[in-house]
Amino acid sequence: MPMNKPHIEFTKLDMNSGWATPDGYPSGIKQKILASDIDESKKSGSRTRLLRFDPGVYTTAPFVHDHWEEVYLMSGDLIVGNDSHGKGGEPFLSPTYACRPPGVFHGPFKSDKGCLLYEIHYYDESGK
Repeated sequence: MPMNKPHIEFTKLDMNSGWATPDGYPSGIKQKILASDIDESKKSGSRTRLLRFDPGVYTTAPFVHDHWEEVYLMSGDLIVGNDSHGKGGEPFLSPTYACRPPGVFHGPFKSDKGCLLYEIHYYDESGK
């Protein structure tokens, strides 16, 4: 199935607006969708977004999804594998990159000083 993301030439981003907390995330984590035609019910398309953690914010449970995910830690720190109280885990500093296939559990996540992530989510072309 062809992707139908919009054609966007170089465009200055307003980094002060357009941020929203994704469903199920704590309020200190916000996303800014750059381009998307993802349809999770049809398992098609892709999404490119920025994800920002405020300092001290953490998630409490691992994530798993049915699409590919590529994540680039652009700035700040990200702790992977903390407990439900935000303790422990393995710290990473930018620049750091991850590529996860569908069905892989990952997280929880925390950032002590805050961070900015660039993420690409997409479904396999073969529909797997």
